[in-house]
Amino acid sequence: MKPQSYPPFTRIDSIKEFLFRFAATKGLIPYTWFNKNLPPKEQLTLAQLPLNLEIVSHCWNYSHLLTYQLSSLVKYPLNNVRVTHTVFYSVDDSETTQLIEYFKTQEANNLTWNFIPLPTEQLMRRAIGRNIAAKNTKADWVWFTDCDVVFHEGSLDQLAEQLVNRQDYLVYPEKLFATELLSKSDSLLEQTDNSPAIKEIDKSKFKELFFSRATGPIQITHGDVARACGYCDDLKIYQTTVERWRKTYDDRAFRWLINQPQGEPIELTNVFFIRHEDKGRYKKGSFFSKIRKAIRKIKSNVFNKR
Repeated sequence: MKPQSYPPFTRIDSIKEFLFRFAATKGLIPYTWFNKNLPPKEQLTLAQLPLNLEIVSHCWNYSHLLTYQLSSLVKYPLNNVRVTHTVFYSVDDSETTQLIEYFKTQEANNLTWNFIPLPTEQLMRRAIGRNIAAKNTKADWVWFTDCDVVFHEGSLDQLAEQLVNRQDYLVYPEKLFATELLSKSDSLLEQTDNSPAIKEIDKSKFKELFFSRATGPIQITHGDVARACGYCDDLKIYQTTVERWRKTYDDRAFRWLINQPQGEPIELTNVFFIRHEDKGRYKKGSFFSKIRKAIRKIKSNVFNKR
């Protein structure tokens, strides 16, 4: 992959982003102004089994979560689906780099690793990596996810069967199994041993959680759409570098650009979601980190949101 340069995010961009989010989500701007490449649904390729699926994930200071995701792909057979797992990371994150070096040696049938290092300032803008993956994918379908989602036994084969002959722009699982908002001392998150290894989640910690739209970690888009439109490719504010992880409003923008405010719900079993208080993207112990943690607790307790 040829290296690409990206402009830095400026204060003016911050204002543009705020105004754009408001206008786009309220429907004040037609998506066709920014995305003229969306193919007609009836022209989308009809996928067959075995289906080619690309999973796209990011990791920054979340190696203890990524461990479970990578482990699930190694542990459980993939029968009707060929998976390419793309993970964007930075070599500045030594624990994630160490984990990836370990999993490069782990092989499984129908699984191909695609670990891509990015400069940290590019990794911090999730849409940059997702856009790279979207425009270069060879898959029938692309699942844009986060590293706290775990694909347990049979879940991806079930997904493949549901995506055969579908001509949808965007689908999402309407139900995952999710934890409560875990503290960093919880046994699922506690890092008592930093040595990379294949690990298993404790399924007893998870309960059903329902979704009404294709949020950031559960956006599954048709490969033809990904190749034609990228991921916020035409919104340059989402293709800029930042010094810290930006709040990921890009998923809303992506849904708007492909004219899918919610996406189409599908039923999947055995997909697990690890919810956690501490965000690796924020500086530990900072005022901003404490505020964000408090907001997350309120949202979790009151609205049962991520």
